[in-house]
Amino acid sequence: MNRNGVYGRKIARGIVLSLIVLAFSAASFAQIGVGISVRIGPPALPVYAQPICPGPGYMWTPGYWAWNDDQGYYWVPGTWVVAPVGLLWTPGWWGWGGGFYAWHPGYWGPHVGFYGGINYGFGYGGVGFVGGEWRGGAFFYNRAVMNVSVTNVTNVYNRTVIVNENHVAFNGGAGGIQARPTAQEAQYMHEQHTPALAAQTQQEHMAMQNRENFASVNHGRPAIAATARAGDFSGRSAIPARAAGSEYHAPAMPPREARGPAGGSRPSNNGFRPFTPPARNNGGSSGNNQYRGNQGHGQPHQNASRPEQHKSSAPPAHHSSPPPKEEERRK
Repeated sequence: MNRNGVYGRKIARGIVLSLIVLAFSAASFAQIGVGISVRIGPPALPVYAQPICPGPGYMWTPGYWAWNDDQGYYWVPGTWVVAPVGLLWTPGWWGWGGGFYAWHPGYWGPHVGFYGGINYGFGYGGVGFVGGEWRGGAFFYNRAVMNVSVTNVTNVYNRTVIVNENHVAFNGGAGGIQARPTAQEAQYMHEQHTPALAAQTQQEHMAMQNRENFASVNHGRPAIAATARAGDFSGRSAIPARAAGSEYHAPAMPPREARGPAGGSRPSNNGFRPFTPPARNNGGSSGNNQYRGNQGHGQPHQNASRPEQHKSSAPPAHHSSPPPKEEERRK
């Protein structure tokens, strides 16, 4: 075979490989790391401020809605944890597929992978992470999006991030974030990962033990939205939410009826009664260019980097109204 024929085959193989990666990222990403599945989606992400970084080496892990079979969704406060050196946190996320909202657990790895396009704020704008970076064995913080004091943390820099805010807490489906992983993000998903730290697991368990953290009680506005350190829910550490991300509506079914199958593959709704969400208005929270997070009190804004085309349509009924305007903004 001549040289041109060999090169042609190599090019063809490269194209096929690229198509396989893209097909995986577009259709199969929801099958990775699925933990819990339910028939009702999570409320909008609440509006809250980030507590100040305790010191060097701490990394921010954003708050999220977790699930309990007895009482439904409950808020796990965002918190600072001592990061494994050289690793970054990819937040967990809820994604719609096969008639269910499935939970994809977060993980530590050398790169930030796909997390549903969810704008968790404070550097996690839906794509990657812009809150800081590792330089050798030291972590440097971007003060444009992180609440860091130069008194106790000297490894800092300032890099402006484009703001594109919304409060939607899930990917796919009606009202969800319409984002898919890029080929690079799909590659990052297959790197060697470390699961959540013991401190993060403790944070989730403690949150579940506090009745005030359940959405059925706080209506999307948790009394403890963030803590300065994992496991510390004391008054000195805890920060309440300023507001719910949007108007809260009670789910149409009890938690145990809403619970779907658990496992590592995308659930199906075969044999289950289909879920019809309550009616919603057109004033959804997604696409509202509001600031969520470090607003007021002289703290930096949280910023987002998700491109405009990844904004979602109007969210479902349990968070259908636009979020309240926030009290003040820092220029």
